[in-house]
Amino acid sequence: MNFQISHSIPGRVRLRYDWHFLSQRQAMLVQMLVGMQDGILSVAVNTVSGSILIEYKDISLETAISYVKALNEKYLNDETLLSSVSVPSAQESLLGALLSLTTEYFIKKMLPLPLRKIISLISIVPRVQKGLERFAGGKPFCAETLDATAITLSYLAGDINTAGTINYLLDIGDTLEDYTKRKSQDNLAQSLLVADETVSVIQDGEEKQISTQLLKAGDVVIVRAGSSIPVDGIVTDGIGMVNQSSMTGEALPVQREKGSTVFASTILEEGEIKIKVKACGGKTRASKIASMIDHSNSLKAESQKKAERVADSLVKYNFLIAGLTYFITRNFTKAASTLLVDYSCAMKLSAPISVLSAMRDCARNGIFAKGGKFLEDFAKADTIVFDKTGTLTESNPVVRKIIPFGNRTENEVLKLAACLEEHFPHSLARAVVNEASARGLAHKEEHAKVEYILAHGIVSSLGEKRLCIGSAHFIFDDEKIPLNDEAKKIMESLSDCSQLYFAVEGELAAIIAIEDPIRKESFEVIQKLKESGFKNVMMITGDNRNTAKEVARKTGVTGFIAEALPDTKLSWIEKLKSEGHKVVMVGDGINDTPALSAATVGIAMGKSSSIASETADILLPDDGLASLPVLRKISQNLISRINKNNSAIIGINSMLIAGGLAGAISPQTAALLHNSTTVAISVNAMGNLDR
Repeated sequence: MNFQISHSIPGRVRLRYDWHFLSQRQAMLVQMLVGMQDGILSVAVNTVSGSILIEYKDISLETAISYVKALNEKYLNDETLLSSVSVPSAQESLLGALLSLTTEYFIKKMLPLPLRKIISLISIVPRVQKGLERFAGGKPFCAETLDATAITLSYLAGDINTAGTINYLLDIGDTLEDYTKRKSQDNLAQSLLVADETVSVIQDGEEKQISTQLLKAGDVVIVRAGSSIPVDGIVTDGIGMVNQSSMTGEALPVQREKGSTVFASTILEEGEIKIKVKACGGKTRASKIASMIDHSNSLKAESQKKAERVADSLVKYNFLIAGLTYFITRNFTKAASTLLVDYSCAMKLSAPISVLSAMRDCARNGIFAKGGKFLEDFAKADTIVFDKTGTLTESNPVVRKIIPFGNRTENEVLKLAACLEEHFPHSLARAVVNEASARGLAHKEEHAKVEYILAHGIVSSLGEKRLCIGSAHFIFDDEKIPLNDEAKKIMESLSDCSQLYFAVEGELAAIIAIEDPIRKESFEVIQKLKESGFKNVMMITGDNRNTAKEVARKTGVTGFIAEALPDTKLSWIEKLKSEGHKVVMVGDGINDTPALSAATVGIAMGKSSSIASETADILLPDDGLASLPVLRKISQNLISRINKNNSAIIGINSMLIAGGLAGAISPQTAALLHNSTTVAISVNAMGNLDR
């Protein structure tokens, strides 16, 4: 692609190109492809001026502009790539729209009276027609019928100026309201959109890096050790150990090979696998965001629906007051003033904007809320239930205790165990290696070649001695290592944690107890949740009672249920709801899915399984337990704001109606003040709720 450097400072460069060269869709493609490269912070392409503004970090200027140079016709004309980007619709600026309406209004005022009558009639017809449609549709008492009535009566009474001014002010109000709501939605969308991610795929027999947005069903993705699996799919080649703790709560990784199903957000701890993508396209993040914003309108908070019902119920009183005013005073101006002030507009605008603002603030804190209904339910909930593994715990095992046998020392067996386990990079192996490192134990490669039995353990030799480390099944069943009574008692005493067994020359040399540590923020988070109004804070886990009891003690939960299967978790949630509690369930695995679905509000941790994420009503960020008190504050502030705004709307508009009755406010002034306060309250509704 041809361009010139227009201006450059460290970390920022502006390029100029012939604006005829790129279509708007191609420009969006350039923006996407360059923006996903390493070191690029942001890219903005202006098709009118023909400029590309790039902000970068930790790379050179030459590297930054090389990304643009690489975009030749092969990329810019690729139909698959072009179809993956959308062209933003052009939207008139707020200032432009207001200037246009004002100019049109004053031009009409300068026209001859006969022509002005005709133009005025034409301009008010759409608003009158809208009022008639609402009346015919069975909604005679609404804001549209109020506006249509006031304008029609003014025009029929021969007061063309009043009719025109009212219509102009209503148009101004509509424009401001539309802008305010659109701005709220845009703010939410921008908060939810994150930098694009890349993935390795096989195309034309070669490995390539592409955007996750370009993945389609049937693509083959390569995942290597240490990486998160980006898609749901089927393994087509390779073998590996997958940590599915986020999905199943299992402490140990499981073997996955050709024909096995794998899930997004699980971790490949060892090996390399190729995965055939099962589905994508409409499930991309951008389309989910758009769908969520649209769908959230149907998931209104009860406070929002209540505000709308109250607003609609008050409209008939506007007509009644206007009729009584005219009957008593025979003053049409006073009657018209009361018609132009209603409660409906502000209530029906400020409530959804408050919800969008709450969802935006959630997104800014890494929280993904699927609708205002769930935020309100979370605000009013009195019971919260946690899964254990990966929710209250780190899902990152560490060595808790080492019990050596046969006059051996802890450091002696740990040193040898780490020497073997460094070849076996699953979570339990890492715990052993990390513990050796923490104790400053250097372990030389003195043993023979490692014989690695996938999903069971490791066998090697030191001199003529055979070394084995692995699970109880591997050591005692496969390797036939004798198990004495002392070891059995120790195993029972450590039943609240995972265990590795180390054997030397056919004899048990050590038991290494490994535990999944409590998240450091768990106790503080639970205390804050109790302070925010949760009366019951419980834990449900599939682990044994001893482990559950210890975790409950350390985290401060008020109760726990151990050894729970997925249907047990579901039964407990339903039992709590039947007792009249509003129940929140927080989990991260497939085994939590039934409970998440049954709860009043289901909340999934950031690294949860795909099905848990889909089932949950609210998604937390990665390691996002600490965001729960923030979510509680946002949701409670949302309800408070809706209620306060409604009180302000009723108070202000009641004063405007009283002013109209007293003859202190003209219809034009009433319309201006009503629309101004509506917009002011709506702007207030856009304020932050997380502070």
